Amino acid sequence: METNLFLTQSPNLEIYQTDDLRKWIGIYLHACRSRNLAGGTIEFYGKKLRAFTQFCLENNIANISQISADLIRQFLIALSESRHRPAGVHCYYRSIKTFLKWYERETEPEGWRNPINKVDAPFVPLEPLDPVSIETIKAMLETCKRGKLSDARDKASLLVLLDTGMRLAEFLSLNMDDVDSITGLILIRSGKGRKPRNVYLGDKSCQVLRRYVKERKDYNPALWVSKSGERLTETGLRMMLRRRAAQAGVPVPSPHDFRRAFAIERWRVGVDILTLSKLMGHTSLQVLNRYLKQMGEDLEQAAKQSSPVDRNF
Repeated sequence: METNLFLTQSPNLEIYQTDDLRKWIGIYLHACRSRNLAGGTIEFYGKKLRAFTQFCLENNIANISQISADLIRQFLIALSESRHRPAGVHCYYRSIKTFLKWYERETEPEGWRNPINKVDAPFVPLEPLDPVSIETIKAMLETCKRGKLSDARDKASLLVLLDTGMRLAEFLSLNMDDVDSITGLILIRSGKGRKPRNVYLGDKSCQVLRRYVKERKDYNPALWVSKSGERLTETGLRMMLRRRAAQAGVPVPSPHDFRRAFAIERWRVGVDILTLSKLMGHTSLQVLNRYLKQMGEDLEQAAKQSSPVDRNF
């Protein structure tokens, strides 16, 4: 995150005599750190607010008192027109709302009315989120047969992503000590909101993971490492997915597509939605419902299997 746009030190009394947008966002991020919010959360707020600040400056607005409800609406429209998804636009809205509400509580500005109170949240349609297909994963696994360490790692990575539904950051932060490759238990020490949870591997994934670990010759505690022996990064993982997809001649999946596939595949074999939410680390069923929004064939199969006439006459 580019923090040099904002003041990142604690405020002094002089700052309360100004409503400079950049300075107050810096103070807000400082307050987030004092609350011990997760680094990813602070980076999330900083990135969204930096984009909003740039938009304000481009419109000759540098102070919070100059921000109007219509300006916020224009910013949200600009995001939509630049091909941001509705859910992504909503993330910007939430970040601006959280900041302005905090500023109002912090400074209690006399005569100022918070413009965010007049801006309705952008509508986010409950659209189904497509998972990576099992056929795509099988094709990518077929490219991992050259006998190299990278093949063992990539095969294990693909299977662990599918079998656990982990988030990208959770996957990359795993250490060797977090995994019991015999029982399949994996401890996610710091999930979203810094909440730990357990996930579980099936027997086949355990077997492939043990083979990968056995071939490792380095002493890095990280579970996933690059060719140089360093902890695998997000860039490295995405490059691996692109490379394997190109070799297999299939569309490139994102790491999150495996999470969606995990949810749908578990649900199709009867795992209830509450258990799924716990396995995936969700505090709300809203996102999970987007993962599980049924496709036509699922509805048709469910209707035929549960027909009261067929079952009773």
